[in-house]
Amino acid sequence: MNICMITWEYPPRIVGGIARHCSGLAGALAKLGHSVHIVTLDFPGAPSYEEIEGVRIYRTPIELGHPNFIVWTLIFNHFIEKRVAMLSRDVKFDILHAHDWLVAPASIASKHYLRLPLVSTIHSTEVGRSHGLHNPDSYLIDGVEWWLTYESKRIIVTSNAMKREVEDHFHLPSEKIDIIPNAIDASKYNIPVDRGNVKRRFGIDPSERIVLFVGRLVPQKGVEYLIMAAPKIVERHPEARIVIVGDGWSKDYLLSLAASTGCQHKITFLGFISDQDLIEIMLSSDVLVVPSIYEPFGIVALEGMAAGIPIVASNTGGLAEIIEHDRTGFLAYKENPDSIAWGVNRILSDPGYASWLVQNAKRKIREVYSWDAVARRTIETYERALRE
Repeated sequence: MNICMITWEYPPRIVGGIARHCSGLAGALAKLGHSVHIVTLDFPGAPSYEEIEGVRIYRTPIELGHPNFIVWTLIFNHFIEKRVAMLSRDVKFDILHAHDWLVAPASIASKHYLRLPLVSTIHSTEVGRSHGLHNPDSYLIDGVEWWLTYESKRIIVTSNAMKREVEDHFHLPSEKIDIIPNAIDASKYNIPVDRGNVKRRFGIDPSERIVLFVGRLVPQKGVEYLIMAAPKIVERHPEARIVIVGDGWSKDYLLSLAASTGCQHKITFLGFISDQDLIEIMLSSDVLVVPSIYEPFGIVALEGMAAGIPIVASNTGGLAEIIEHDRTGFLAYKENPDSIAWGVNRILSDPGYASWLVQNAKRKIREVYSWDAVARRTIETYERALRE
């Protein structure tokens, strides 16, 4: 099958979880013998075309810019649409697969131009990310999301929670939606790491125990609740160091909040780091905290499970489906610093409990969240779309 996958982010352009999702899925589809073509945005230093493990990647130069994100999105869709049309002269695509609203205009236009079925993965919704629709931009994004679901032959979501959300909000027929979870390549965590050296490289004392957060610094990720939990964690475990990996527009607020806790010296902001550094710091950490307010899936939780870190996560959305409380992780109450601190302190205080969580989590990764299984289910969705 010739698959054209359209996404605004793809490694090395990594903004959120979509890039890693598309990369993992594309690689697994290629291993199954399918021809996968990724059409995405250009990125400084990355080649305009390359083939990685059978996946053909076309990075599209965007010839116009604009400071307004939505205007820029509409501009880059024009260039992506043109790139798909040019590729179609040489490749007879069988299916189009779009990822989220940011590539909706190009994907929908390509569907009509090429007369092909469109499958779309909805990774999150504007109404969920923003806790409602509060301004004209939000209403526009919400409308584009609805448009994409309307134009798509089939919709893929990554969790039951997300299925309920899109079904209810966009008034979709249940039978149009397929639930296919995210996955993780666990093999990349099977590397030797000198935890002391890794900590020193990031300015952390080797004797400190890392309580890690990884994600965008935006309200939906709930980072502030981990920061507010810091005093109770440090009081019980003075050797704990809160390490925050990621960047985003809430960073200044979070820095100010950290200063107000009295534990600023125990909270480290690393900003955006490379994939290799991220793997090494995960393997050097003692607890991973995923305090999201809104999380349709939560791929960072899978990464932590694969890396063998005990997890404390919010009992919400897809996280509550991935993690079995007191078996593969600890589920804390949403937006509750005390609950986060309780979970972190229990893990840091009880090595046996921590080890039990890790063993169970790794087993679940092997059995449920492999890219091969996800790719096979995605092909079933493609075949269903071609038949309908």
